[in-house]
Amino acid sequence: MKIVPVLMADDDPVDQVLTKEAFEEAKALNPLSFVDDGVELMKYLRREPPYTDESRYPFPGLILLDLNMPKKDGRECLAEIRSDPQLRHLPVIVMTTSSREEEVFSSYDLGANSYITKPVDFEKLVAQVKALNAYWCSIVELPSG
Repeated sequence: MKIVPVLMADDDPVDQVLTKEAFEEAKALNPLSFVDDGVELMKYLRREPPYTDESRYPFPGLILLDLNMPKKDGRECLAEIRSDPQLRHLPVIVMTTSSREEEVFSSYDLGANSYITKPVDFEKLVAQVKALNAYWCSIVELPSG
């Protein structure tokens, strides 16, 4: 299994903590980092301050993206990532509370690689993390760098 740094963009501190705990419970070895909004996500990806130290802020091999965030929402970030030649190769998984069909279609239209509805049950979240880890870190080939 490959070790793939994961960056989660989500403004909800409870979701961040639960996801961190789910990664630990799932025994996922992937380094997991967090940003609180879309502006910080784009700064992180572009290595702008304060995200210039790669040892502290590893470049992600996978992004978990919430759609509804302050400053710049996930839709805007996804469009920006897909239009940037340096970033467009990054796998982006929309991980949000909405399961509305228009949100799903819109996310895929913008270039999402997957769309996942966040479960409310912790055990289901752990199962989701295990499945994500197995698929993205064992089955698929990801671009390096």
